[in-house]
Amino acid sequence: MPIASAAASVALEGFELRVLHLPLVTPFTTSFGTETVREAIVVRALTSGGDGWGEIVTSAAPLYSSEYTQSAWDVALRWLAPALLDRGTLAPEEVAGVLRPFVGHRMVKAGLELAVLDAALRSEGRALGEYFGVARDRVPSGVSVGIQRDPAALVDVVRGYLDEGYARIKIKIKPGRDVGDTAAVRDAFGGIMLQVDANSAYTLADADTLAELDRFDLLLIEQPLQEDDLVDHAALARRLTTPVCLDESIVSAKAAADALALGAASVINIKAGRVGGYLEAVAIHDLCRDASIPVWCGGMLETGIGRAANAALAALPGFTLPGDVSASSRFYARDIVTEPAVLEDGHVRVPTGHGLGVEIDPVALEDFTVARETLTR
Repeated sequence: MPIASAAASVALEGFELRVLHLPLVTPFTTSFGTETVREAIVVRALTSGGDGWGEIVTSAAPLYSSEYTQSAWDVALRWLAPALLDRGTLAPEEVAGVLRPFVGHRMVKAGLELAVLDAALRSEGRALGEYFGVARDRVPSGVSVGIQRDPAALVDVVRGYLDEGYARIKIKIKPGRDVGDTAAVRDAFGGIMLQVDANSAYTLADADTLAELDRFDLLLIEQPLQEDDLVDHAALARRLTTPVCLDESIVSAKAAADALALGAASVINIKAGRVGGYLEAVAIHDLCRDASIPVWCGGMLETGIGRAANAALAALPGFTLPGDVSASSRFYARDIVTEPAVLEDGHVRVPTGHGLGVEIDPVALEDFTVARETLTR
């Protein structure tokens, strides 16, 4: 495991949770629907040695996963945060064990764990990247492009991101908006690094359509089938020459091991929120690296909090494909951190400050807050 030594224990005094509404610079459309405002929950761990920040990456509706804002808000305040406060003093590596009796709610667990981890590392004067044992100081940045009005509009949007310097393009697809859109982008931009993301929009009956994508020399096709269809993903993988990557199906290191054993994927997208925390994400990275399976870091339209953590995660050596760690400006005209992530020669820097390495902009945080609750011991 790359983590060289455990983080310091912290004495928890409370948690502050806020629901934020951040306007997106442009609507973001996937097979699940269209978002114009990002609704997320920010967690502040209050400790005797200083505060730490985390992010719960649920959306307003249970479309990407069964988790959504109101369920996350309820379970965090009613069960998960109180369980951690009851422990009083604990190390970040102990958070998952304390919360294990509560079934599911991985995004909430991840946000709470990150807040505790940030507080612990800040108290030590240690950066998250140093704690992970990262291999580099910046990561190649890919961009995720939602479904556009038509293929011509998609080409225009992709051109803009290529002009900005993004190293890899991912386009969202769904039935009826797949082969034509992919062909338009490949025809317009030749040999760029290109992949597609189906967000579970297909079934095995669509295998012939998905096989048509083989001619476009894609890096991968992401999550073509439903999240619980590991056997069907294995069958589909045998039909395609394009590598199959799993996203929604990978909810833990155990799920990743099962998917690899079945031959359901040859690439894995690691999202810390989806798997229950950054420590579980590191465990999946280690598993895949040992199996020579490439991984990349997916995105959930994070604020500057989650974006900083993702940059550190993606700097681990097994992340050999560009991920969705894009500049903050890809989604937000105004972020909640004082120094949002920026694109530099197709890369995003790994923050080197203590903890997450970013500081909260208190004015922006207040401006975007629509609900707030504090629990104390």
